[in-house]
Amino acid sequence: MEEPGLTPTPEAKPTRPSILTVLCILTFIGSGMNAFSSLFISGFYDAVVEVVKVFAEKFNIPGMEEMTAAGPAYFFVSGLFYLGSLTGAWMMFRLRKTGFHVYTVFQILLILAPMYFLHLPSPGFVEIFFSGLFVLLYSRHLKIMA
Repeated sequence: MEEPGLTPTPEAKPTRPSILTVLCILTFIGSGMNAFSSLFISGFYDAVVEVVKVFAEKFNIPGMEEMTAAGPAYFFVSGLFYLGSLTGAWMMFRLRKTGFHVYTVFQILLILAPMYFLHLPSPGFVEIFFSGLFVLLYSRHLKIMA
């Protein structure tokens, strides 16, 4: 016979901290928009390049020639990598530790993709900074993920 007051309680599910929720939402927005735009550009590459050329000439926008040099394969691959990043963020939103690893791998691939497709000598500082910052902030929540 059990003693009164000593009934077993089910383990409490860990709650998602609000900072993790904010990080995931920011990732959903950023990676979602980038995935959509990259896949859109890869699908309508020729038309987009024509529009970009007109804008670059009319408004004297530097760096637009990179887009024309990249080719549709770069945008398609980047879109897939952003979808992978979204998948990792969704898994972390659901408190799955595997999501962190998925997210991190795709962030590394997103840093390396321009080097491969655009033949750049090194990755950009901004890409490394923001990817590293988000990976660091996500890693601080690994202990509550299953």
